[in-house]
Amino acid sequence: MAENAQNMLDQVESLPDLIRSEFDRLDANARRLLNHNECLSVKRIVITGCGDSYMAGLATELCFEQLAKIPTEPMSAMQAARYGAPNFDHMFPRNPLVVGVSVSGTVARTREAVAMARKEGALTVALTGDPDAPLGRAAERIFDCKIPPFVPAPGVRSYRISLLALYLLAIRLAEVSGRLTQAQGAAMREELKGTADLITATIKAVNGRTRELAEAVANQKEFVFIGDGPNYATGLFSAAKVIEAAGRHAMGQDTEEWAHLQYFVNVDPATPTWLISPGGRGHARAAELVPVMKRIGRTVVAVVPEGDQAIAPGADWILPVPGKVPEMFSPMVYAVAGELFAAHLSAVTGEPPFRGFSGAYEDGGNTIKTSAVIDSLSL
Repeated sequence: MAENAQNMLDQVESLPDLIRSEFDRLDANARRLLNHNECLSVKRIVITGCGDSYMAGLATELCFEQLAKIPTEPMSAMQAARYGAPNFDHMFPRNPLVVGVSVSGTVARTREAVAMARKEGALTVALTGDPDAPLGRAAERIFDCKIPPFVPAPGVRSYRISLLALYLLAIRLAEVSGRLTQAQGAAMREELKGTADLITATIKAVNGRTRELAEAVANQKEFVFIGDGPNYATGLFSAAKVIEAAGRHAMGQDTEEWAHLQYFVNVDPATPTWLISPGGRGHARAAELVPVMKRIGRTVVAVVPEGDQAIAPGADWILPVPGKVPEMFSPMVYAVAGELFAAHLSAVTGEPPFRGFSGAYEDGGNTIKTSAVIDSLSL
């Protein structure tokens, strides 16, 4: 197995211990981030970032809105910096709360978004693994999300740390506002921490099967990952891991939007199409699409609760997720199957993650860290 593909598998297998070891530190940082009055003053939240960091905002939006009852808008950093921040509503002082997510703290667009938001009077937070990086200097507050050193691979550990930090911030805001009692907040934290055990069980349940799937579809050039609610983010994230790890074209799509768009694609009728559904609000709609997908020739992969009888019976491949997890926390667990598959596909095809950062793909060649950062708009 290629070294980097093994690194990615090692990262996935390390997730339960990572969650357990970092949970209390992240929770303490979430509690210290904003004072009581600042928590109460938050009327709107914008979570911004690029790549996995943007997806972390999409994945946690439901938690902020369901627990804290605060309207929350995930924005790509480009959108937030050049289109969102200049049009922020100034009805409430120091609003919205803008959380810029970047593990490295060096991504140009994210620090631009935070700086532009701060200029517009928003309360800004840098959620980063490197507090001394440029993003931390651009924001008023820093949510320190340092990640313990580990073998390099497409972001797996970093994504879970970003998710954990955002979930814990949502719980904290809900507690301070009185939406959750302290006892309810403690119970929520325990459920969130318990995703470590569910990840362990899921790895055991699907690791071998994702290897078999990778071998079976190794010649496929395109993959589609479908989800809704917080798992639309899981679809996007799973597609991102396939792109990064194996270099294949992959896309994430909203469950309903697939029926409006990808349903009509006939370039390769057998395109592997993943339905990622934890049994939540969109589960019945996803189940309706299984016979539609089969009718047009798709290879259907179901990431569903163990024992599911709505989607699994019609799927070609079933990747069961043991146990129960609240839908708002489900991206912590339901991303595992896609991560394992991406690593195995990289190994089976011999394609190095990130194309080995060599040749045309040399590190930094995409300019995401060196792009010019603007501090004003002329249009």
